[in-house]
Amino acid sequence: MDILSVIRRWALRDKLPIREISRRTGLSRNTIRRYLRAGIVEPKFKAPSRPSKLDPYAEKLSGWLLAEQRKSRKERRTAKQMHADLVQLGFDGSYERVSAFVRAWKSDRQRAQNTTDRGTFVPLVFKPGEAFQFDWSEDYAIIGGERTKLQVAHIKLSHSRAFLVRAYLLQTHEMLFDAHWHAFRVFEGVPGRGIYDNMRTAVDRVGDVRMRVARDPGQSGYRSFMVLKAEVDSLTGARPYVRRRDETAAAGQPASVFATRIGMRRRGWYPALHQAGHAPAFWNRHPVTGRAVLYVSEDDTTKFHRRFLTPATM
Repeated sequence: MDILSVIRRWALRDKLPIREISRRTGLSRNTIRRYLRAGIVEPKFKAPSRPSKLDPYAEKLSGWLLAEQRKSRKERRTAKQMHADLVQLGFDGSYERVSAFVRAWKSDRQRAQNTTDRGTFVPLVFKPGEAFQFDWSEDYAIIGGERTKLQVAHIKLSHSRAFLVRAYLLQTHEMLFDAHWHAFRVFEGVPGRGIYDNMRTAVDRVGDVRMRVARDPGQSGYRSFMVLKAEVDSLTGARPYVRRRDETAAAGQPASVFATRIGMRRRGWYPALHQAGHAPAFWNRHPVTGRAVLYVSEDDTTKFHRRFLTPATM
């Protein structure tokens, strides 16, 4: 009953006197005191067991239901058909009684299947500050009048279930680290360990031995991880820009390629910024098709990063 939750909210949160609660609800003060002392949210009443006309046929009906479960969905009999078959056997009760029995039987069977024959499970219990969980999801939002696909980072504390959600345009390492930084700032601390569904989200260069990870036994959590600075520097310089067929060394890179790298998903966003005078670029002939293509030089890239906040400058 919803009235009990209202009574508890008025008494425990709003600190209303029992006399006022009795006036608002119409219940006696003794009834309100009894509910508050019991600490229940919904009262439970014992339903008396009464004989039913279906009792002599309960075993047969249960056997029919069990046999119907082994058949395909199209071959199964409905509750109305079973009621007609029971009437032929002498049952003079209503269809509603048979339908209620079928619903209760299916509910009990589903509950039994969920609790038995499924193996033994150990509940996950975490200490305060022991661990957090991280994962990505996808969602859409209307940004600037256009439907934009977003990558949403979820960070949740395993003990208290407190969580933080942040949305980004890409799933890059910069976004990953930014989400962790904001989460630890909001949580006012760093948990002992992290639980990831896919570790490639956090580390993508350990498996191929391009980066060796060691741990400091005197530290705990993420502070215990150590990598060589030389290996980090080699990885940073190991990803030079690869020229495509439609590029030349003198022309730089197409504006479409640069826009994708900084998180612009729409094709015409960067040209629109260039036409408005906000983004530097220049037009050049395509070396194969001869069409005019908007290019961005290294100087243009540097100027853009100085003016706008991008993943490379975060």
